[in-house]
Amino acid sequence: MMNDIIADALTRIRNAAMRKLEVATLLHSNTVVGILDVLQQKEYIDSYKVIDGEKNKKTVQVTLKYDDNDNSVINELTRVSKPGRRVYRPSSELKSFKNGYGTIIVSTNKGIIANDEAFASNVGGEVLCTVW
Repeated sequence: MMNDIIADALTRIRNAAMRKLEVATLLHSNTVVGILDVLQQKEYIDSYKVIDGEKNKKTVQVTLKYDDNDNSVINELTRVSKPGRRVYRPSSELKSFKNGYGTIIVSTNKGIIANDEAFASNVGGEVLCTVW
């Protein structure tokens, strides 16, 4: 039994990027799809699609993105808030990450959004993960 589906999804993306795979397959959840929306919006991944499997088990296929030198666009993908220790931040602490080169993905009452959008909307929330 898996307790943290978000950490599993991030690990699968990290491992696929290290092996320079074109596609990573993740387990489906609405939170994972929300995180992938932000990653696609910020151009860390090319695309993703939800696939219906047998016995109503859905999966998500993520097409990873690489630069001209065949290096992954994602340098670091870290889970911040964990099931044993939730991390919440107000909007004032979400202004920038890695001098504006990185992104903090936050779960707010407006959905799962990036840190710059949360700062502009003046909403805080649970810090799910960071991407750089």
